[in-house]
Amino acid sequence: MWESECRNKAKWERYMRCDGSPDPAVQPEINSFISLWREDSETQIQQVLENCALALQLIDELDFLLSEGPEPCTAQQYRETVLCLQSINLYKLNQATEELLKFANSSSDIETGNMQTVVQDDNITLCLWANLNKNPRFKGYRFEEVGMGFELPKPLAVSDIAVRILHTRYDHLSHHSEREQVQRRRSMMEGFLTSPPESAAVVQDGKIEGGEDEGEGSKQVEEESRSESRKRSAVSVISSKEGRKSSSIKLLEEGESQMEGIATSLEADQKCSNPSPSELVFDSADIHIVDLQQFTPLGGVFYFDVFHLPPQSHIVKGWEMRELLETGLQVFPYPTEQSRVQSSTSVRLDEHSSTVVLLPVGVTVALPDSIMFLEGPQVARWDPIGQHWRTDCISETKYDTETRRISFQMNAFYAFTLLQESYANMPFQSWELRPLGQDSALFTITGALTEVSITVKGKQCMLQMEETKDLDHLLGKWMSPSELQKAMRRAGINIFVNEYSDKYVSINSKDPLIEHTVYEQMALMSSAVAFSWSRWNTQCGQEHLVLQACEQLEAVPVAEEMWSLYLLGAQRNQHLKMKEHDNSFSAELAEGSEFHSTFQHMFRQDMSIEGQARVRQSHYLYTDTIQRLLCATRVLTYS
Repeated sequence: MWESECRNKAKWERYMRCDGSPDPAVQPEINSFISLWREDSETQIQQVLENCALALQLIDELDFLLSEGPEPCTAQQYRETVLCLQSINLYKLNQATEELLKFANSSSDIETGNMQTVVQDDNITLCLWANLNKNPRFKGYRFEEVGMGFELPKPLAVSDIAVRILHTRYDHLSHHSEREQVQRRRSMMEGFLTSPPESAAVVQDGKIEGGEDEGEGSKQVEEESRSESRKRSAVSVISSKEGRKSSSIKLLEEGESQMEGIATSLEADQKCSNPSPSELVFDSADIHIVDLQQFTPLGGVFYFDVFHLPPQSHIVKGWEMRELLETGLQVFPYPTEQSRVQSSTSVRLDEHSSTVVLLPVGVTVALPDSIMFLEGPQVARWDPIGQHWRTDCISETKYDTETRRISFQMNAFYAFTLLQESYANMPFQSWELRPLGQDSALFTITGALTEVSITVKGKQCMLQMEETKDLDHLLGKWMSPSELQKAMRRAGINIFVNEYSDKYVSINSKDPLIEHTVYEQMALMSSAVAFSWSRWNTQCGQEHLVLQACEQLEAVPVAEEMWSLYLLGAQRNQHLKMKEHDNSFSAELAEGSEFHSTFQHMFRQDMSIEGQARVRQSHYLYTDTIQRLLCATRVLTYS
């Protein structure tokens, strides 16, 4: 009821806003906005940036509406609108770039003879360089104010070109790849259940070519596959992870795969409407496609482009004359035939093929200030043909931890992004949920690389971390659980899991029904009871859980001697006699205790009157917030 009221209130507030912006949920309004914006002849960069900012707000609103699970036809309508807004957004930025380049000679720099300019707002940074001087000794240029730069080979230094580095702090590319990869994962699950045992290792590392339509039978197969994966032990997960690593190393040594293979597989995907699992073909050769479940693009997208320089004006007898072209912004083809000929005489052949290695282009970018990279970032380029992020054609990558700048070379101009392993901070080393008062608690997780603390007060959450300079926009800000999860993922701090996480993390496999029941009961008691990780949770089997708990009514750290161990199961829960630092595990009952059907009933019988009052008075929104955090992190499995 509360969520329904919030949705209705948000709709009413949106209707009453009256600020001139269209309501993206009303199709006539958003269609009129798109048509007028597309036909608008305004190309001045500042006005274009303002319009792009409005479009991004509308896209965010549509993403929020999609997250609420609307009707399929409505969801499809929203997705089409999002794609249309994203397309026009880039189109208008290209128009503004062309307008700046038309007047490059009037903005040329006295020292270099070329034009270089930087335009930016909260969402976009545009770095533009026009080659007016055509100096053959030119090596590159660095936009010091934004920490970006590029290097050009000699064939481009004498060409009539312009170089653009467009950094968008949003990502309008990855969702194209995510959609296809989710489809392939579903097909992979089907193939895994129908393939012989000796092909299991290929299934884990490969990608399946399949159709895009699924029937009820495939959904049942997927559910069975998920239930089977939940029952796998931690040993099997570790061994499969090692198998994937060794297979990846072997494939890396065999060399790079070709672009034709991707195009062929994509054509096969489009032609096959609904293949049977036995007809699925495994593609384990192309290891350069980025798995967006294993890696997360951070900091947005960098569009690294080279364009033909538009005709510049000339002064003739007091008249300014300019040739006007109707072709728009034209991409300069690189590598050109001339560069291929020149490179064949000066560059060695590739070790794995007879093709000539072309003269690369270099680029340097500063890591975005709003992102925390737990490890050195990886670079991936966008493949517009296959609609994937790829890690090939990138070399000489260097990362400076002090200046937070990364430089590398590519064999052509591509859009690129910075990657971080999604589960770099997992498995968790320990965790603790400690009450701070009525409807308030502190949830602390010590990950593999950093410690994260989340303060919960009512329905709001606030992130707290130590020794970080890059998260001022996030730390100390109250927000809802869903907003917090999204913001932390965007900032590179991922402590949240999904249905694929166990494929990449060594887990302590537990029965999911028992696990989520315990999370619910922990949330109900969290105003008065502290909970903590136990090392014995890995020793009690898949059908049981072990954790530490004690009543805690003061907002202070829990004393070590106050903790007690509890063994929890589907039908029987018990207070253990042993302590956390004992030498061996024992299921012996604590003196004076007895078995109970639920963890909550067992704990409440020994709770103080004040503690019981706190539990009874817990607000439902606070309880729901705690439960969401526990279910999102699954600390009993991922520690």
